[in-house]
Amino acid sequence: MVLGLALAVAALVAALVVGAAGAAPAAAAAASPSASAAEGAAGGLSINVRVRTGDGDDVPGATVELLQDGAQVATAETDASGTAQLAAPSAGAYDVRLDTDSLPAEADGLEPRSDTIATTVTEGLGRTVAFRLSEPGTDTAASGVSAGQVLQRVATGLRFGLVIALGAIGLSLIFGTTGLTNFAHSELITLGALTTYFYTAIAGLPFLLAAALGLVTCAVFGYLNDRVLWQPLRRRGTGLIAMMIVSIGLSLFLRYTYLYVFQGGVRTFPGYAGQAGVQVLPGVLLRPLDLWTMGLSVVVLVVVALALVKTRLGKATRAVADNPALASASGIDVDRVIRTVWIVGSALAGLSGVVLGLQQGISFQMGFQILLLVFAAVTLGGLGTAFGAVLGSLVVGLFVEVSTLVIPTELQNLGALVILILILLVRPQGILGRAQRIG
Repeated sequence: MVLGLALAVAALVAALVVGAAGAAPAAAAAASPSASAAEGAAGGLSINVRVRTGDGDDVPGATVELLQDGAQVATAETDASGTAQLAAPSAGAYDVRLDTDSLPAEADGLEPRSDTIATTVTEGLGRTVAFRLSEPGTDTAASGVSAGQVLQRVATGLRFGLVIALGAIGLSLIFGTTGLTNFAHSELITLGALTTYFYTAIAGLPFLLAAALGLVTCAVFGYLNDRVLWQPLRRRGTGLIAMMIVSIGLSLFLRYTYLYVFQGGVRTFPGYAGQAGVQVLPGVLLRPLDLWTMGLSVVVLVVVALALVKTRLGKATRAVADNPALASASGIDVDRVIRTVWIVGSALAGLSGVVLGLQQGISFQMGFQILLLVFAAVTLGGLGTAFGAVLGSLVVGLFVEVSTLVIPTELQNLGALVILILILLVRPQGILGRAQRIG
């Protein structure tokens, strides 16, 4: 059965190999300012750099450099969101330097605490470096936080929380109906972004059609996931721990298949890079793209919630999640419900990947990089509860973004994990979970 799933995945990506293999070097060369950077992108080793003022405003147009032993190996310029991607030629120790002479007019008179930050690049792990600009002699940590900064972080936190929610609700439904802790769910997120990128950037389809086909691809892959692998394992009585280990192996297989087919580096959907922000509230800037994706995410989550509460299939799903044996005895086709959950959950994960790709760019490990936050959201909201997953996602997204006002960006996930620990100490079953007696 595992071999069958491997063949299914190979068939899915085979159509992408020819186009992606030819397009990847060109895309990497266009996105990278030097040959060294292109080689680093091919190896999947990169550093995400963010330049921001002490008030939390993003700084576009700033030049950042990647240095190894004092020699420049890559350079890039921050985009409209104040971020840039530096591709490293190999794993190892590097210095990231901000060229203060390149700072735009809006950052006039501001400077970083240090213009060079040392970091280490590790194979398979993303790395983020942040420069915060302030007036000379000003301690940004002690200068206080303005209301505008808080509102901006809350807005970006809600945006990020909605992305997590799209991925978390599918993971929660799968866990609720099957008991499976699916580590390969992160690769469904990545699959949505990569297939959409293929359909639009390589096949040349309009973005909306490409996104729709990407979600269909994820839904089909979710169906194959259950039909070829998980259903046979369930029928054989395979334990949940063994199935979890299988999901880890599947995750690794898919992730490095993506790396082989699409190569490394970070890409963007054509036509959606460098969009300027608009002021939606005093002190709050969001791109029109952000507003559209947030609105779409809310609509999708509301539709899923109504479907779970109002439709016959939704009620059957909740019944299977509550007690599969009793649901089966009541005449519910449990296998059909689980397969439908896999299809819908995979499509939602794919949508999460598309939205995340619009916000942060596309890479072979983008789903893996947010997997911990997705698990934190599901656990925080209550294992197996779809509504709890949405609530937990919003809490996690807010804490990830708001915490950067007081802690370095490199530690931004710390806030979400701390709040997860604190809430579980008080309410072990999660916010909306139900306490159960064991034994």
